[in-house]
Amino acid sequence: MAILSAFADEVTDDFKGQIDFLASEHVGFIEIRFVNKKNVVDLTQAELRDSNQLMHDSGIRVSAVASPVGKVRIDEPFRQHVEKFKHAIDAALLFQSPFIRIFSFYPPEGERIETYRTEVIERLRKMVELLEDTSLVMVHENEKDIYGSSAENCVDLVKSIDSPKLRLAYDPANFVWGEKITNNYDVCWHKMKPYVVHVHIKDWKLGNDHAGSMPGEGDGQVRNLLEDLARMKYGGFLTVEPHLKSGGQFGGETGPELFSQAIAATRSLCREVGLPCDQDAGPLFEMNDSESETS
Repeated sequence: MAILSAFADEVTDDFKGQIDFLASEHVGFIEIRFVNKKNVVDLTQAELRDSNQLMHDSGIRVSAVASPVGKVRIDEPFRQHVEKFKHAIDAALLFQSPFIRIFSFYPPEGERIETYRTEVIERLRKMVELLEDTSLVMVHENEKDIYGSSAENCVDLVKSIDSPKLRLAYDPANFVWGEKITNNYDVCWHKMKPYVVHVHIKDWKLGNDHAGSMPGEGDGQVRNLLEDLARMKYGGFLTVEPHLKSGGQFGGETGPELFSQAIAATRSLCREVGLPCDQDAGPLFEMNDSESETS
């Protein structure tokens, strides 16, 4: 059974409003990113505790800490970025989240990030080492202009680092928006699939630079993806991130009415392809390497 989650900061800046919205939509998980306009990795310990209490009181759990770690240029100081990652670890442990979302760095001005492959891998390896004594996994999201913008480079990261602490988050819309690919299911998904443990439901129409499409109505082949997840008997998260009013480097806006429609569209697609999707999924899923390799 897939587990529905959402980037509720696309609904409202107010964190209580985000939680109330999810409860009203019967969505039991949040991909926590911005809390009252403040990124989760910048929250104080008191703010983290207050956020956790609010979620606990409403019965909302955390699918992933949606950190911006790795969304900086590779020539920027790494030490300060490591401190943000450590703070993301603290947040994930407090929230009992299984995942921390990360990225794989932008190139310096006018250069190609592939030139810095060795440095990218070394940085991610150091981050993996910080997770060794925890139950946490960092999931790398394919994103425009970073090292892992392509399916091939995403797989390269996982294989090169070779740790169960690094797996992939799959975002079909980012291949449309960032790579101009309209058949990502055919040319990206099957390469990344053995290493994917987390999925974002975001769709996009090629040529639209400012906002996404309703799930299933863009060029992201979302239906194809969900059909294959149904065949896999996928038991991970489907995190709705529609960007229906605007989308950019660090977030997006959708608003409550459109977000409700995006959740309904996701549920409808899941029903149509035979992928069970319910907010009451019980204990957090487990996906070991052998399950993902053979699915």
